[in-house]
Amino acid sequence: MAAEATRIGGGYRVKHPARKSVGFQLMLSARLHRTRMAMLLGEIGLFPGQEQALQVLAQNPDGMTMGDLSRTLHVRPPTASKTVARLSAQGLVERATASADGRVVRVRLSEAGRDKLAHIEAVTLDLEKEIVALFESKEAKRLRKALRKISRHLGEKVDPNADSADLLGDDDSDLDDDE
Repeated sequence: MAAEATRIGGGYRVKHPARKSVGFQLMLSARLHRTRMAMLLGEIGLFPGQEQALQVLAQNPDGMTMGDLSRTLHVRPPTASKTVARLSAQGLVERATASADGRVVRVRLSEAGRDKLAHIEAVTLDLEKEIVALFESKEAKRLRKALRKISRHLGEKVDPNADSADLLGDDDSDLDDDE
């Protein structure tokens, strides 16, 4: 199948041959969502992924080990360590040695980190409102349900031993009804 091209100014804009596939549109939407979220997070001094670390730490007031944090975020330990180092430099998290030999480090939110959560919630809500405004209520609910179904399926293929509830959340009550 030849790619379609549209003349734009002095050049051509080539349309992606897979643009009509579900997978391509899902991937494109995810990329653009991440880019838009990056823009909004940048306004409050954060990079994508940092908000997730802060949100996870907020659920664990006693802190977490770096290993626990990386597993919960579904990232490699060096990625979690780099994120925590950047958040620590901003004063949003505190690190403390949790073992006598100094090898186990626990991370927890600082007061400034707890304050930043309100800004993260506002940014997340703003983007959610932007997206949901594109749909009627029932359409938005069906879309959430379809995306959750895709996530469960792909999650099982990526890690058959993982509990999809960890990734998707425990509460399916808003998605049970077929409308």
